[in-house]
Amino acid sequence: MKNTFMLLALFCLTLRTVTAAPVVREYYELKVYHISGKAQEDRMDAFLKDAYIPALHRAGIQRVGVFKPIESDTTSGKLIYVFIPFKTSDLYFRLPVILSDDKQYGEAGKSFQDAPYNDPPYMRVESILMKSFSEMPVAVAPKFTSPVGDRIYELRAYESATEAKAAKKIEMFNKGGEIKLFHKLGFNEVFFGEVLAGSIKPDLMYMTSFSDKASNESHWKAFVDSPEWKSLSGMEEYKNTVSTIHKVLLHPAAYSEY
Repeated sequence: MKNTFMLLALFCLTLRTVTAAPVVREYYELKVYHISGKAQEDRMDAFLKDAYIPALHRAGIQRVGVFKPIESDTTSGKLIYVFIPFKTSDLYFRLPVILSDDKQYGEAGKSFQDAPYNDPPYMRVESILMKSFSEMPVAVAPKFTSPVGDRIYELRAYESATEAKAAKKIEMFNKGGEIKLFHKLGFNEVFFGEVLAGSIKPDLMYMTSFSDKASNESHWKAFVDSPEWKSLSGMEEYKNTVSTIHKVLLHPAAYSEY
């Protein structure tokens, strides 16, 4: 009888292992609003804070990030980044209909949506769609005690010469252990995403975060000096997987949820 129970327990454990649900990878939209100056910035802030983000919450999106280039960046005052995580691709495609059916959103955002053609609230908006990496399938909101204005979020985009090279760089982050190294060194990673649709491909994007500028600099020094990075970057299979790197340092908006 004892052996029977042991076999039954082993069978149940095996069944749970076989039928375990796979890790669900999120989808991300990064919207980049181009603005002309302070007047449009104020209108964007009011719309995002009072109309758009609350509507996204009602649609089932828990957190939304809003970021602006640091003061010393030439794009400061000209760009606003909005990061939206989706649990499924279906929600991403259904969102426009959900928003159009949301009467509360329609009222709160009326002046923004119905702005006259000669007084728009922004100049243009870009939209980048991504799928999260397997090694970090869900976006994480970091927790800092430093003042919001001191916090630094670093957004990086890595272009590759070919799709095969881009896939190899993504492998370097996942199986190669680059994401694990970021985590080990305390980079407070927000997300890693493969660009599915956008103006530049093949491409990947990711965001790390720091309590302040000094922390940003010290963390990157620790990264490039680490034995793990020196070993990983020296591997022949991962060489020349990135052709161009774009990076921008950002502050979170006061109402950002990341």
